[in-house]
This record gives sequence, structure tokens and C-alpha cells, in this order.
Amino acid sequence: MPELRKDPISGRWVIIATERAMRPTDFKSEPQFIKGGFCPFCEGNEDKTPPEIMAYREKGTQANTKGWSVRVVPNKFPALRIEGNLNKHGEGIYDSMHGVGAHEVIIESPKHIASLTELENKQVEEILWTYRDRLVDLKKDRRFNYGLLFKNVGTAAGATLEHSHSQLIVTPIVPITVMHEMSGCEEFYKYRGRCLFCDMVHQELSTGTRIVFEEDMFVAFAPYASRFPFEVWILSKTHSSHFENLQKLETEELAQVLRTVLLKLETALEFPPYNYIIHTTPFTFGEIEHYHWHIEIIPRLTRVAGFEWGSGFYINTVSPENAAAFLRDVNIENQAAAIRS
Repeated sequence: MPELRKDPISGRWVIIATERAMRPTDFKSEPQFIKGGFCPFCEGNEDKTPPEIMAYREKGTQANTKGWSVRVVPNKFPALRIEGNLNKHGEGIYDSMHGVGAHEVIIESPKHIASLTELENKQVEEILWTYRDRLVDLKKDRRFNYGLLFKNVGTAAGATLEHSHSQLIVTPIVPITVMHEMSGCEEFYKYRGRCLFCDMVHQELSTGTRIVFEEDMFVAFAPYASRFPFEVWILSKTHSSHFENLQKLETEELAQVLRTVLLKLETALEFPPYNYIIHTTPFTFGEIEHYHWHIEIIPRLTRVAGFEWGSGFYINTVSPENAAAFLRDVNIENQAAAIRS
């Protein structure tokens, strides 16, 4: 019997189609990138990208030359441009403003790698610290309200280059998805006096059925109302509303958790295309009690079609309990060893 589940954060309903349950081997990923050819992100090709905004470099090396470990550049084809004023205006019932914002690319390694999991934990930590640094810097600009960090892996997930990279788009308005999450969490806080995400972490740790991986400070689990097969969220076990408030020790552990979860997904699902997204609190808010930053990892194994677009429902053919149980048992040692070799 199919089951309808309600996401307590957004109020969105999901159909868990248990009678259509699929095994991981039943999913056939779309073809990934074809290796080879010129890559503008590789070390030595720094002049083929826009000038870098920032980079972690060896001492004595110059900007836009070799010697970097993580490099941030403007997107060559930006969704929003950093120059100009907002010029908010209306035309009758319609509102608009100039497309002012920031669109940056975080190049995660000077070597040509296709997956973040090919890096050591220390290098993944450096990437996360770069995310933090860019948010801290861009939130100083009063034109901007929100910074969305995301990663597209594989053509089916929207990536156009194989070289492992992430993106940051900073907008003058808060995305509607984040607004809905914050509204749901605020209503819960008004009623219960607690953070909904914190309660979620406590309940998932108590039941254990949807846990994928955990460490002292972070936990990864398949959300109760998962929209997609093998969707995984990563949350801090202690309350924190802003990703950019991460401390060094937390970043070290988060790097391990993120890399481990991605290794499990790659091993279990044979390198699926995926997106991950970091949802955090808007720039204009100080530390708040009702919202909790988190990472959502979404393997692109199924397509969103007419019913989903028309109804707002999602149909998930793998229950989060089965997905979590399968991922928990995945042995990543062989995969990690193959990557290191």
C-alpha cells in the first residue's frame, strides 16, 4: 500500500510508493561526462577563467597562476551580475528589480578529478572553509540577502564540466524554498518553543531506522518524507542557524561525514549524478533559534514529471528506511582504496 507522508518543515506531502519499491541495482544512471579534452579548471589554465576572487595558495605564488589548492572565480556566464543597483520598481501588480547578485565557481582541486571523494578529508575541509569564507565576505554587501551554495555532478544534475566544482549564487531576495522552510520552523517554534530541525535530529537518533552515518557532531539520515530515492540530509547535532558560523573543529568532522556519505552513494548506486545544496539562514538575520542550516544531497535517479509539477507532490519509489539501511551497510573501503590508488 502506498503511504502519504508530510514533511514537517515545509508541509509538503510525499507519496512513498512502497509497492513500486526498487533495489539500488534497478536504477540506471544516465551517462556521465566523457573524459578527455581541454579543461579550463585544471592547473596551468588559470588564464582561461575569469580572474580569481580568492584562492588558497602556496606561499609566494601569484594570483591566477599555479600553486593553488582551491580557487574561486566568477562564473563566466553568470545568472546574476555583481555590478549595479537593485532599482526595485513595479508595473501595476508586477514587481521587478535589476538582476544584481553574485555567481561564483569554487574549483575544488588543481588536478582533474570528477568527484569530491577523490580528495582526502583535509582537502574537503578546505573546500568547506572556502564556502564559509565566501559567505562571510559577501554578506557584508547590503544589496544581498541570501547565499546558496550548491554542487551539480553529472550532466543529468546540470553540470557542464567534469572537473569537480561547486557554485555560489548570492541573491538580493530570499529563495521561496528557504522562506517556506523558515516559516514552517518558526510556526513550530512558536508552538513548541524548540527548533524543529533539532527535534528531528533527536528523533532520528532515537529511532535509528533512517540513520545513514553519524559522528560526534554531525548526523546523516534519509529524511522521513524523502522526495527522491536515496535522498540524504546532513545536520549538526547542536543548534546552529548559519553555515558561515562553522568552527574549525566542526569543519574537520563535516568534511569526513560529507565525503563518507558521497562515497556510500557512489558505491551503492554506481556513481549517480547528484546535487547537494546547503540551506542556511539569510544574511539579514542574526543567530536565530528556530532555523538550522543543513545539507541536502539528492541523487538524480528519477525524473520529475507532470504529476509532480502539477500537484507539488513527489513520488518516491524507495522508502527512506530501506534507503538508509542499504547505505548504512555499504562498505566504502574498497572504493576509497581504489580512489587513492
